[in-house]
Amino acid sequence: MSMSGKQAVPTVSQILAEARRRFTEAGVDSAAADARVLIAGLLGLSTTDIVTRGGETISTEKVGVIAKAIERRLAHEPVHRILGEREFYGLPLSLSAETLEPRPDTEILVDTMLPYLRHLANTEGHIHILDLGTGTGAICLALLSECPEASGVGSDVSPDALRTAQSNAERNGLRDRFEVIQSSWFENIHGAFHAIVSNPPYIASKVVHTLAPEVTKFDPHAALDGGQDGLDAYRTIAKDAARFMKPNGVVGLEIGYDQRNDVIEVFEAEGFKLLESVSDYGQNDRALVFALK
Repeated sequence: MSMSGKQAVPTVSQILAEARRRFTEAGVDSAAADARVLIAGLLGLSTTDIVTRGGETISTEKVGVIAKAIERRLAHEPVHRILGEREFYGLPLSLSAETLEPRPDTEILVDTMLPYLRHLANTEGHIHILDLGTGTGAICLALLSECPEASGVGSDVSPDALRTAQSNAERNGLRDRFEVIQSSWFENIHGAFHAIVSNPPYIASKVVHTLAPEVTKFDPHAALDGGQDGLDAYRTIAKDAARFMKPNGVVGLEIGYDQRNDVIEVFEAEGFKLLESVSDYGQNDRALVFALK
């Protein structure tokens, strides 16, 4: 307290600089970006606003909220988990305990699938999509928002994930075209689909614990662990997918950086042919598209 009885009120730039300094000292990988996204999100500003409105002061209440959030980030909690949401393919999506935080690399699967869906929409009129292990609903909702002719089913084994996906559909005006089903892979699925998509768990069990604490402590284990060799989910999907596909349907999958050949082999053994293989921004294999032979 100063003599005048007034406490110094921090400005947006001061709080931002403080967050950046603390993250940098703690060795947080993307300290500056994390500080910017976290503070902007907590103040309800865009990352541009945070610069242009740097001189504005912050209420004591907000200062308290930001202080707690900084501590959470220093304890490795990812920025978007703290904010409770993340944008994916232009859609704001809420996150929850049992959903994987959608990553920009997964947008590549959406980009890759859209031309197939548009082609199918031209020939079929209405198209139906199944997203296995939908989590936040990210992949299916992004496809629906880009493809007005489509409806979709998001399946997940977790009721928490399904509640989150459902509320994300409502939030983005997609409720009428999106349905959730609690199911382990194809167990409770009925009907046939023009496109089956999935970002399944693909990390080998023994590797999961070596990932960054941001992942191991906060992403749901079930969304990461792909079994002994990381390929369990792909085997399950490949074994049954044909029974749930329309004759000219496609399957689109996200894969781990070193799994391209293994996943192709798994699908070819079940009567599929590879249509396309796509790399991510780091030039790692990231998405595969299959059709029935």
